[in-house]
Amino acid sequence: MMHWIIAPVILPALLAPFIVLAARYHFVIQRVFSIAGVLSLIAISAGLAWQASDGTVTLYQLSDWAAPFGIVLVGDRLSTLMILLTSVLALFVLLYAIGSNWDKRGWHFHALFQFQLMGIMGAFLTGDLFNLFVFFEVLLIASYGLMIHGGGNMRLRAGVQYVLFNLIGSTLFLFALGAIYAQTGTLNMADLAQRVALIDAGDTVGIRVAAVLLLMVFAIKAAVVPLHFWLPSSYAEAPAPVAALFAIMTKVGAYAIIRVYTLIFPPELAATAGLHSVWLMPAALLSLAIGMIGVLAAQKLDRLVAFSVIGSMGMVMVAIAMFTPAGIAAALYYIVHSTLAAAALFLIADLVRAGRPSLALTAMPSVSGAPLTSAMFFLAAIAMAGLPPLSGFIGKLLILDAGFEGNMAVWIWVVVLGSSLISIVGFSRAGSTLFWKAKSIPHPEGTIPEPAPAALSYVAVGGLLTLLVAHTVFAGPAYSYVERTAAQLFEPEPYVATVLETPGKLSKPSKEEH
Repeated sequence: MMHWIIAPVILPALLAPFIVLAARYHFVIQRVFSIAGVLSLIAISAGLAWQASDGTVTLYQLSDWAAPFGIVLVGDRLSTLMILLTSVLALFVLLYAIGSNWDKRGWHFHALFQFQLMGIMGAFLTGDLFNLFVFFEVLLIASYGLMIHGGGNMRLRAGVQYVLFNLIGSTLFLFALGAIYAQTGTLNMADLAQRVALIDAGDTVGIRVAAVLLLMVFAIKAAVVPLHFWLPSSYAEAPAPVAALFAIMTKVGAYAIIRVYTLIFPPELAATAGLHSVWLMPAALLSLAIGMIGVLAAQKLDRLVAFSVIGSMGMVMVAIAMFTPAGIAAALYYIVHSTLAAAALFLIADLVRAGRPSLALTAMPSVSGAPLTSAMFFLAAIAMAGLPPLSGFIGKLLILDAGFEGNMAVWIWVVVLGSSLISIVGFSRAGSTLFWKAKSIPHPEGTIPEPAPAALSYVAVGGLLTLLVAHTVFAGPAYSYVERTAAQLFEPEPYVATVLETPGKLSKPSKEEH
């Protein structure tokens, strides 16, 4: 049994209470342990990803109870890629929170940050639908605490809206789990992959209902139109480091759709045939269009970035909705890109906020550190808009190429290219208003501009932008890896065999014993 696979869940779960109980009033100790924990997560996640790179599926049976009776964690190419991305993102977000002193605006930032990482890591690694629900709830609780960190009526209002929408999703999730368990008697994903395929064609009503409910739940998490209303205000009002970390939160929904609808409800399953193309693809195209229109119409920089997240998730879901190896591979490449780009933009918005009365897209005095901040904004904006030569352009080309042979190829090309043009105009308008027009406007008489943000804040943003450049330079190896990942998802037999045939205290009866 591979014990390291549980470390990404256990480590933040132990650090969080330690920070609360032993270092509650000592910010230096909190920072040291929080950074040390994230660095450890990066090392562990990199090791797990390296182990999974040759196609190895790693299994951890809690208390040595075999599936489907016991709880299992499973590490394959997809899950280890996502936990590595989360760990790396968390490091730069944490560095920014420390450099900008956002972590000092409340006592429990670092503890909540670790609980958030615990929920994200667990969601990516779990091999059981009920425990996916449990980790979703851990995410919800921790993210609400982080969202209202620092106080404020607007932040509290946005946090309540965020919780209400996600509680609706949690309720639907429970209904879906009840329907699945009533039909199959199990919630282990690998076991479900076998049992759902054996259900008689005339007895699939419960499974079809559950599949639709699960898609709705994951669409809420991924902010897919029309279930996206919670995101703009929630992300715009959240503290900048929190919003940057939330860039991976929508990807949890995308991950869940990829995992569940390639393993349990694959495209060839007759009971759920057409669910992807009939419902998910139009919603994805609509999300892409509305997100980028929101970028053009936004009156504040933070809301502009929030709408760009919706648009980028629409792009990801367009690729996922194809449910082909090429489509999933393109989606995974774009997931890495959009997570880094969105996180960088949220942090840059906070750098802009440091020297302006507000983030309104109107001409105001120059921001503190304007030359460096404007350069960073320019780089992040062209990445998010998908302009060459950065990884957003490569990702869009991969998605367009993957959809070229499909029935909706014309719609995909028109919406992707049209939304790209709209996003370019929106980001150009924002950049020129913030950095170019501001140069000719002096600060009001008698006021002193705020000092430039700490160097560590720029280091954190620079690190994310450097990763974007590296994702572009090494696009070949990166795409090769996600291509193999997609191929593994569409050949789930090794995953199922590893989970169900690994012996434990109580193993599944063999076919001869039935």
